[in-house]
Amino acid sequence: MMERPRHFEDYVVGEIRKTSGRTITETDFVVHAGHTGDFFPHHMDAEFMKSSEFGQRIAHGTMTFAIGIGLTATEINPLAFTYGYERLRFPKPVFIGDTIHTELTIAALDDDPKRPQYGRVTEQVRVLNQRGETVLACDHIYLAQRRG
Repeated sequence: MMERPRHFEDYVVGEIRKTSGRTITETDFVVHAGHTGDFFPHHMDAEFMKSSEFGQRIAHGTMTFAIGIGLTATEINPLAFTYGYERLRFPKPVFIGDTIHTELTIAALDDDPKRPQYGRVTEQVRVLNQRGETVLACDHIYLAQRRG
């Protein structure tokens, strides 16, 4: 993990950051189901899913989100904090054996109406599989301290 202090004024719209990849395993499915209590057959029952449109188990969306966002934690800005996530979508499924990585693009820089000492950074988040298909899309909104 690398600490990279950045003020709001240091961000540039269009700036892109890419993470390393991570291969999804059956253990990920089992551990996530245990953490969340979501043992839905779409994630846990291989026989049930053989006749589905996917032909195999699909990852929990919340697991894809947690791992995809976790991959971005190689760079930490101590001058910023998460405000939230918006427009979360899962356009394609993630399967056991898929390798995902995350691409982040600074999409907008705005004033924060409640906190004038911060600016709002909107980061477009895309988690992609090994075929370059988007498996998760959302906007990450965070607040970064302004200079002075």
